[in-house]
Amino acid sequence: MLCDNCKKNEATINFTQVANDKKIEYHLCESCAAKLGFKNPLKAVPFPLGDFLSSMVDKDIKEKTGSLVQINCPRCGLTFAEFSKTGKFGCGKCYRAFKTQLDDLLRKIHGSNRHEGKLPRGSSESMEPLRKERELQEKLRDAIKNEEFEKAAELRDQLRFLMENK
Repeated sequence: MLCDNCKKNEATINFTQVANDKKIEYHLCESCAAKLGFKNPLKAVPFPLGDFLSSMVDKDIKEKTGSLVQINCPRCGLTFAEFSKTGKFGCGKCYRAFKTQLDDLLRKIHGSNRHEGKLPRGSSESMEPLRKERELQEKLRDAIKNEEFEKAAELRDQLRFLMENK
């Protein structure tokens, strides 16, 4: 998209202004934006992933244990402290080695450590029994936790029936 101002350069900066319930969009190149006084307040602020992870991880682990625990990956030897500084794993085994810490970190960042992605078109029907099974298992766990044993027995029977008729 070309710059709305000079109509020559590629627009790289997009502004949206809302005034009196009217929305106006500006698409400007960097030089026109600078001439008109638009500045990116975050342009000079570095945002490395390592610093972000480190700030979340170090504080949490230190609160729980009093110091940063030295957990090493058995394959590459990367420590969790090194991962928290760089945000990069050394190998595929690091995921397993740091599973507990990653679960906490993912829960903080995403609100969950469980991926709830999209399904390919047409696969919804084939996934329905699995979704129902997971739902019943969660309800069963909650019923047992809350000592609702009659409800738990019903859920167990429903789960068994579902498993037998797959």
